[in-house]
Amino acid sequence: MLDPVENHSSPRTAAFFDLDKTVIAKSSTLTFSKSFYQGGLINRRAVLRTAYAQFVFLAGGADHDQMERMREYLSALCRGWNVQQVKEIVAETLHDLIDPIIYDEAASLIEEHHTAGRDVVIVSTSGAEVVEPIGELLGADRVVATRMVVGDDGCFTGEVEYYAYGPTKAEAVRELARTEGYDLERCYAYSDSATDVPMLEAVGHPHAVNPSRGLRREAVARDWPILDFHRPVPLKQRVPSLSVPPRPALVAVAAVGAAAATAGLVWYASRRRIAAS
Repeated sequence: MLDPVENHSSPRTAAFFDLDKTVIAKSSTLTFSKSFYQGGLINRRAVLRTAYAQFVFLAGGADHDQMERMREYLSALCRGWNVQQVKEIVAETLHDLIDPIIYDEAASLIEEHHTAGRDVVIVSTSGAEVVEPIGELLGADRVVATRMVVGDDGCFTGEVEYYAYGPTKAEAVRELARTEGYDLERCYAYSDSATDVPMLEAVGHPHAVNPSRGLRREAVARDWPILDFHRPVPLKQRVPSLSVPPRPALVAVAAVGAAAATAGLVWYASRRRIAAS
């Protein structure tokens, strides 16, 4: 049960949501792999590997060491990719690809938090070129994610400026609490991954959503609520009263290129295949 509507004379509150497998049923970046291929950003072989990576991600994802190696690999691979092209590809395919995989339960929670007077913040390791439009689609007030350096030519330089992962997510949550006046003891957080335990610990109302094995163990040990989201429903098919245009997202921190994140997970998939062979 959510707390009642906030008293606005009191400190403000927020609900912090991880994105992949928490709000949407798949990896946000991997979902665009076919579109990236059609736009010339990745080749056919990468598309096939991405399909495998999506399977691996849904089956349990990558651990901390694998994520760190992915970060190093993707930062080098995306060097020279045009940022505007990535944004245009995402804008053209956003509704067709993302709208159908939004969990109905997550969309309802977002609406309930807004009704209660709380801000909604998407906190994701994925890229701004994917996360920002998804946040706007969902009506999020803010987006926190990873940031990659963009050169004067409008292309990724290959350098990661800010990585929204693990403890860094918790730091971003605390920084937002400082700048926005959130009372973290009265705030909520939702995630599927054990790597987000620091973010969940930062608030007074942590929730494990479709948790990985590691997060499930933590949730049981700490008596955190465990939620099961399993109904992806297109927003346009939800009840009319809930299908109002979303509020524009106010982006707090930008993110790493969506194509780059896809490349990193492609690398992870290839490593898994090599190890299995």
